[in-house]
Amino acid sequence: MSREPMSADPTGSAPRILLVEDDAAFRGSLALLARGVGYEVDEAADLEAARARLGEQPPHLVVLDLELPDGNGLDLKLESAIAPDTPFIVVSGNGDEAARTQALRRGAAEYLIKPLDPARFEAVLRAAQAGESLRAEVADLRASLREAGRFGHLVGRSAPMQKLYDHIARVAATAVPVLVLGESGAGKELVARTIHDMSPRKAGPLVEVNCGAIPDTLIESKLFGHERGAFTGAEKRHHGVFEQADGGTLFLDEIGEMPAELQVRLLRVLETSSFTRIGGNEMLHVDVRIIAATNRDPQEAIDEGRLREDLYHRLNVFPLRVPALRERREDIELLARHFLEQINAAEGSVKRIDAAAVTHLERASWTGNVRALRNAVQRAWILADQVLGAEHVLAAGEPEDVRAPEGGAAAGEDGVHIPIGTSVAEAERRLVLATLAAHDGNKRRAAEVLGISVRTLYSRLQEYGASEPSSP
Repeated sequence: MSREPMSADPTGSAPRILLVEDDAAFRGSLALLARGVGYEVDEAADLEAARARLGEQPPHLVVLDLELPDGNGLDLKLESAIAPDTPFIVVSGNGDEAARTQALRRGAAEYLIKPLDPARFEAVLRAAQAGESLRAEVADLRASLREAGRFGHLVGRSAPMQKLYDHIARVAATAVPVLVLGESGAGKELVARTIHDMSPRKAGPLVEVNCGAIPDTLIESKLFGHERGAFTGAEKRHHGVFEQADGGTLFLDEIGEMPAELQVRLLRVLETSSFTRIGGNEMLHVDVRIIAATNRDPQEAIDEGRLREDLYHRLNVFPLRVPALRERREDIELLARHFLEQINAAEGSVKRIDAAAVTHLERASWTGNVRALRNAVQRAWILADQVLGAEHVLAAGEPEDVRAPEGGAAAGEDGVHIPIGTSVAEAERRLVLATLAAHDGNKRRAAEVLGISVRTLYSRLQEYGASEPSSP
């Protein structure tokens, strides 16, 4: 369904677009499409003319070809003729993946290949209009929330988080793929939700998939869907997550756990925005923004043959690193009080936390990151009557995957302390999480040490966090 054009100018005038293309007939067709969605159009046939137009009146959007009579269209970006906050789109006859990757790394919002699909071009122009409006909205939001320490689904006012907020604000209004890096429990999924909610796609669906938690035999159907009768048990047509996310955002968590053969197919979908269901012949086209995440070192995963290098580069257009909690200790009190507010609101209570409990939480190692902090507050809330004190945090047992506070001795380098009276389930939980922490979050290595499969490990981790509220 089409949307009414949005004005990118507070005076109400139409947004301006600069078309940099040496083929006069093709440039004319682009101009016709741009005017049809509400743009005022400026045109340039080469770099020299484009520089002149950019100097006369900065546009809201630039569409440029790569191969121009006097150079490469990306030169306009490299020499800063295009302002840093002005989005640009590449429309080129060069379908080479290296050219696409270079353009996206230079900041292109889209890379469209000739011959151009008019409907696709119009959709990109409308998204750019919405993005222009959202950029101003997000900038205002950043300023108002900087001191409060709240940004979308994220909480924190430390310098590492402020840097993350700035990067999210820049990339949210675009359509480029994002790769979110960070340790388990740091909040990668909340980064994805924040990007979606601050993007032109916010009215569309956000579909989240944990690639490591789906059996290899089911993941292809999960991603791309299947037709009735495609395989034993396929009693009706199933729409995969790409179809479900059409017009919105698809978050692929633990991308490095996806089977290698499916990574090839995923790469093809990212390049063409089209695919077929299992057992089907109909080519389906979708408009989906991809956000992927991993807690593994991507280069290590590539070296081990678990992540295709070409897929990595396609996803890694705009990388975001979520800081570990130990890297932003000044946020611990803010986070703890945030979690307590959530629990109080859900339970209808008015419990509070005292300074001694906060001090204990601030001193802990937090190898389980924000998720572990949330669990610690949850358990302390259960044990406390009105005030959460240090004794409640300690009595609840060591927080998930967390070593003792500095100077303590609840966990050693080579073992886990299990007090007498601890249930078997709790002892298993501590052992699993401590083993995962000892191997720096590497699930495959932890599973090997524990003598269980990676799938079983994922199942355990989901079980430990299944009933808990979302967290930054």
